[in-house]
Amino acid sequence: MKNQLATVLDSIAEQYKDDILKTGRHYAEVNIGEYAEKRGCPELKEKYGKVGAVVPLKHPARGMKVRIDGRTFVNYAQYDSGIAVPGNIADDALEPYEPYVPNDSMILNFV
Repeated sequence: MKNQLATVLDSIAEQYKDDILKTGRHYAEVNIGEYAEKRGCPELKEKYGKVGAVVPLKHPARGMKVRIDGRTFVNYAQYDSGIAVPGNIADDALEPYEPYVPNDSMILNFV
């Protein structure tokens, strides 16, 4: 049985599934704690309230964008779905993952 964190991460991946490109340069960031609270897991907000999941996008989103050095994502883990999280969070989720290999320069899209 999946733990709550894995279920929340799967839910994020499901929400963005049509927009995800594992190797995308553009990405959106989803606050895991806030997303968990909206999905009925308020106990995760305190622990993961300041942690963002990286959702690499197929195409740039409308709105403001900021260029981010890809080295920001050192020690991140990527799931088969395409989303990436810090390695320690991936360990908590107890799901198989691979090291995340971001582009040298990434572009954060505020969606």
